[in-house]
Amino acid sequence: MGSRTQPCVVVGFATTDDAMALADEAARAGLRGRLIPIPRVLSAGCGMAWREPRDNEAALERALRAAGVAADVRAEMALPV
Repeated sequence: MGSRTQPCVVVGFATTDDAMALADEAARAGLRGRLIPIPRVLSAGCGMAWREPRDNEAALERALRAAGVAADVRAEMALPV
């Protein structure tokens, strides 16, 4: 059996402060994603990323703006559920 995957938007951050600022805003906004270690195929300054289901990308964009955070890297990936 293969593992199930989910289409996600993954954003990486230049600093840990940026990652934590988005995590705080995401909690307030009710995002469904979470902080993860940056996937090996990507590279970002602090080594942390946020994964959000692709169908919730608009809410992620609003949270990034509200937190005043710019993504260091962004990708669409299928990640294990």
